[in-house]
Amino acid sequence: MDEERTAAWWGRRAWELLSAVRARAPLVHCVTNLVSMDIAANALLAAGASPAMVHSLREVPEFTPRCDAVCVNVGTLSEGWLPSMRAAASAGRPWVLDPVAAAASEFRMEACLSLLALRPAVVRGNASEILALASRSLAAAASSSSSSSTFKGADSTHDSGDALQDAKALARSTGAVIAVSGAVDYVTDGERVVGASNGVAMMQKITATGCAATALIAAFLAVVEEPSDAMAAAACALAVFGLAGEIGMESGAKGPASLRMHLIDALYCLDEQTVTSRVRISLHSHHLTVITDRESCTPRKSSSRIQFVRYRPGMGILNSEIDGH
Repeated sequence: MDEERTAAWWGRRAWELLSAVRARAPLVHCVTNLVSMDIAANALLAAGASPAMVHSLREVPEFTPRCDAVCVNVGTLSEGWLPSMRAAASAGRPWVLDPVAAAASEFRMEACLSLLALRPAVVRGNASEILALASRSLAAAASSSSSSSTFKGADSTHDSGDALQDAKALARSTGAVIAVSGAVDYVTDGERVVGASNGVAMMQKITATGCAATALIAAFLAVVEEPSDAMAAAACALAVFGLAGEIGMESGAKGPASLRMHLIDALYCLDEQTVTSRVRISLHSHHLTVITDRESCTPRKSSSRIQFVRYRPGMGILNSEIDGH
């Protein structure tokens, strides 16, 4: 990532893209699942976009080329909808794929792979979904075959960091930007990686918030000037959506239902000062972190750099050093 892309740069970029969505009101065609239609449409409206939930194959070839971006979500997949998804993805508009529960069945996985072959600009999923998709789509040896054995519906059984290397490989093989949602949302084009760390844990208790975030990525994708800006569009959309969740909690949410309401309100009310000062996006630097005590050291991530962190029970982290060997 270019050096000038500091935290301040990302804050400004997120505001620029949100402002562009509000000014242009891009028409976002969502071929999305039945569970997510309501929250995805309301999130898009609150952000300033115009949602369209069209899934009839008789309409898609005529309707989709008139849209500014497309969101394809396989959550409630059926044989009848799959041709519409393929037609929408082939309409020549920038589009985003959400491979919900990709490992749930062979039919679902094959559908996701066929959609992936139509070259989405962005793929957004949780760590388990990205791991499963990568393990099947990469021609090289699948290193993530365990993802299907720990399948848990649309929920992730992995942290976003667990899927980072597979996400990079998937991005390189498909040409898509891969966004892995989690406590930190990682976004990669196969070489560069940024992390967006906005959001609150309770958002996971609201059904289809991830689907709504995917739809918001499509809206941001609709207003970028160049296809190469897809990475910035994805990272900024995820950060803005997470920020709305943070503000929703601060606004008095008592649980998932009230957070859903406050999140949508917060997305609608976001202003420049809030976005530029509170969006948290940064370059992700790769290194191996090793936590040590008197007896052992345990690697957490792999890379060419190793960070040793000295830990003493009851006292926490004392110091660290980098070993370049």
